[in-house]
Amino acid sequence: MLDNLPRGTICIEDIEMGMSRYLMKQVTDEDIEMFAQVSTDRNPVHMDDEYAQDTIFEGRIAHGMLTAGLISAVIGEQLPGHGTVYMGQTLKFLAPVRPGDMVYAEVKVVDIDHAKRRVTLDCHCSVDGKKVLMGEAKVLAPSRKFD
Repeated sequence: MLDNLPRGTICIEDIEMGMSRYLMKQVTDEDIEMFAQVSTDRNPVHMDDEYAQDTIFEGRIAHGMLTAGLISAVIGEQLPGHGTVYMGQTLKFLAPVRPGDMVYAEVKVVDIDHAKRRVTLDCHCSVDGKKVLMGEAKVLAPSRKFD
């Protein structure tokens, strides 16, 4: 996994508009299998090459929520990072992610409410420069005053 900054915490007092963080991860067959085990979603479009070949995707695809989980990883590890609490997330799936795809997941600060410690983040994932997922996250950021 590749990203642009070390893991840790950025407290609400240090978060600025436009701040962004990302990671890149290649989605593997093992990732898809592990996600299926944890989520209990064993839809054959994710698990069975022969079945998936006859779908609109013409091949296996990763679970959409596996891709969305990469957004969660950026939020929970980088921006704001450790101690962040998710309050909400919207997602729009634009294209499939396939085994072997390198996914670029990025979040960017678009609104800050310092008094309530709330941060709104624009989120997207892309493969080869094409957006495959977009959305918005609302989080409660950690603070040096309270945490």
